[in-house]
Amino acid sequence: MNTLHEIEQQALEKLASKVSHVFVTGAGGFLGFAICQRLIAAGIKVTGFARGNYPKLEQLGVTMVQGDLAEPQTVAKAMQGCDFVFHVASKAGVWGSKESYFNPNVKGAENVIKASKSNGIKYIVYTSTPSVTFDGHDEKGINESTPYASQFMNYYGLSKSIAEQAVLSANDANLKTVAIRPHLIWGPNDPHLVPRVIERGRAGRLKLVGKQDKLVDTIYIDNAAYSHILAAIALTEEDSKCAGRAYFVSNDEPVTMASMLNQILACVQLPPITKRVPVAVAYSVGVVLELIYKLLNKQDEPIMTRFVAKQLSCSHYYDISAAKEDFGYQPIISITEGMERLKQSL
Repeated sequence: MNTLHEIEQQALEKLASKVSHVFVTGAGGFLGFAICQRLIAAGIKVTGFARGNYPKLEQLGVTMVQGDLAEPQTVAKAMQGCDFVFHVASKAGVWGSKESYFNPNVKGAENVIKASKSNGIKYIVYTSTPSVTFDGHDEKGINESTPYASQFMNYYGLSKSIAEQAVLSANDANLKTVAIRPHLIWGPNDPHLVPRVIERGRAGRLKLVGKQDKLVDTIYIDNAAYSHILAAIALTEEDSKCAGRAYFVSNDEPVTMASMLNQILACVQLPPITKRVPVAVAYSVGVVLELIYKLLNKQDEPIMTRFVAKQLSCSHYYDISAAKEDFGYQPIISITEGMERLKQSL
């Protein structure tokens, strides 16, 4: 990977001096793939674990294992010979049954912890989410002292909070763990945010929720991967400050949701969004659609849910000074540069 930032190269060289064989769950996902690319570029042996088949990763030199995180024996066998874990995999989204989220997210995390212990692996970097603290209200510059939400509007946030607590509770003298909470990862090859925004923008179905523009944090894919690499290095240090802790990470450039969406639309020469929907209307539509989808047992995601209505109408930006202090995280790609790269890729 000759596109790696010089600072990132230095970090990877440092990690390569500490670990030799890394296990990456969710290797075929957006963030998992980016982490695998970097580890391979650093000359670190990588075993990737995913539900699907990913020839691109095998071409890179990743040894791929296809399997289900909810199956403990499969996970334990796949992790043999590894000395470090990036547990990136999870079921994301805002719609689905409790079982569909708890099997990969909660059982999956439990199985990764057990397999790490049985295989004598000493380190786990876990990819969490700021959704573990989101209770439907503004999050303005909050830090890690903010408690977990007492009530969740979907099984994603609930399952991730249970999993994060399990991973951090597993931290001890023999197994060091850390949780990283990136918010709205985006960039070239993003399979989630960017294509959804563009598709709805082209169809004229993209609207802003609420009269007031709220600030949100996002994170460019390179910065998200870089934060995980830095946390991994810090975790291997003798008196690791980050062991047993969770960290918010972002681009450290809060922007309005309107600005973020319009910058993505501009990458494909689509006009900016001007239409708005009142929060109460969006929330009510979410309530009705959730009810209809449950009654009809529909598996696909409704265009609006209560969670999405709240998510789009609340502030989500974070104080990332703990990540800066404890493992030296600083974003290496700005939103402006990231958008230029996204435009070129599209």
